Amino acid sequence: MLLTVTCLGQFMVLLDNTIVGAALPDMQHRLHTELTGLQWIVDAYVLLVAMLLLTGGVFADRFGRKRVYLTGVAVFTAASVVCSLAPSVGWLVAGRVLQGVGAAALAPASLALLAAAHPLPQERVKAIGLWAGLSGIGLAAGPAAGGVLTDAFGWPAIFLVNLPIGAVLLLVGLRHLAESRNPNAPALDVPGTVLSVLAVGALTYGLIEGGVRGWTSPLILGSFGAAVILFAVFVAVEGRRSAPMLPLRLFRQRLFTVSNTAMTVVGFALMGSSFFFSQFFVYVQGSSILRAGLQTLPVSLAMVIVSPYAGRLAARYGFRVVVTTGLALAGLGLLALGTVHADTGYGNVWWRLALAGTGFALAMSPLTGAAIQAVGSQEGGLASGISSTTRQIGAVLGVAVLGAVVRTRQAGGASFETGLGSAFVTAGAVTLASAVFTGLWLVKSHPTAGSAAPRRAISPDAVAASNTAPLNGR
Repeated sequence: MLLTVTCLGQFMVLLDNTIVGAALPDMQHRLHTELTGLQWIVDAYVLLVAMLLLTGGVFADRFGRKRVYLTGVAVFTAASVVCSLAPSVGWLVAGRVLQGVGAAALAPASLALLAAAHPLPQERVKAIGLWAGLSGIGLAAGPAAGGVLTDAFGWPAIFLVNLPIGAVLLLVGLRHLAESRNPNAPALDVPGTVLSVLAVGALTYGLIEGGVRGWTSPLILGSFGAAVILFAVFVAVEGRRSAPMLPLRLFRQRLFTVSNTAMTVVGFALMGSSFFFSQFFVYVQGSSILRAGLQTLPVSLAMVIVSPYAGRLAARYGFRVVVTTGLALAGLGLLALGTVHADTGYGNVWWRLALAGTGFALAMSPLTGAAIQAVGSQEGGLASGISSTTRQIGAVLGVAVLGAVVRTRQAGGASFETGLGSAFVTAGAVTLASAVFTGLWLVKSHPTAGSAAPRRAISPDAVAASNTAPLNGR
């Protein structure tokens, strides 16, 4: 019952990651918004998840994993109702913010509940593997489900699908979940959390709105300046706190720093390019929303299929070989997507999507495993959480920056098709540069042998494969 409840909750969160992309063209049409509005619809959710994941894990440990999990489910479900009833982009963005808050509580608490119920490492590894595999189906189901629901009922239906899931989780969870806490959980880092949200929010605002308001306008320059100041204050505050949200000392380890830098690029390229997949098929190639949702499936299917093997390959060949190969494949896939046109047949498109998905799947879980190995098993949960957070931050910036690339190209007289090509090429070039970076700087190591190796090699694999939140084993 515990496995069912936690898997279903995480399934709902992961489904939301990919189901929205299929509905973006319908949102743009019915809500009469431009590309900027679509960027905020996606980034409002991802930004809150990115900045609150670590805090959500601490909340679960301090105040009760069951309580935080069910609260997250309730907030996420209620926010889904707000999204479905939104009469304008502003209301929809507000609902997405609430969804992000709920997901940031739900995701880490679900894994913490599962880990607390399986104290033996071998049992925990098996449970987390099932949790990752079953809930990860949400990633693959999202594009198809989004296409079907949007085509039949309109975009609000993609949010209403969360209602029955949320109701079942609340009813079953209240009766069957057992409460657990960590009496030694660290104190909440309120200043760090607030500063991180404001800093990344200011940077995101400047990147999204700069193309509309002008890159040299006082408001945009002010937002970039505020982001720099807030980041500096965040670093200063975190360096002085006894229990910071983001311990800066961890970045003294080269393996930790390099792996998280590469993970930021993964989030940037994967989410930034995925934002445009359905728009390409609908606006450039003239597909229906239903067909476009199905046409984007190769990316998520490749990730679901390949992810379970990425950790095993890293254990055999080392982090550097697998990560560098994955990033190179993803970069080549995105560069290849940058050359497709309105008259390119789907038989010459799907393999490019699958190549990118395969590459990202090969890179993600070994990068999480490398970050955990860099700091040791005692802080493995924190390292996994930071790895998830850096990926989400990259996702926020990817949607903002690649959207800015498209708008800038259009402002110069280029077509939307040409702008999309430039965005895919930019994502591919950044990813290939990251492959060179990891090839040169990622240490040539394997997951360590010994009694702790299974936990560090397999658990991070499960977490990264499901594109989810931190292990809260602190």
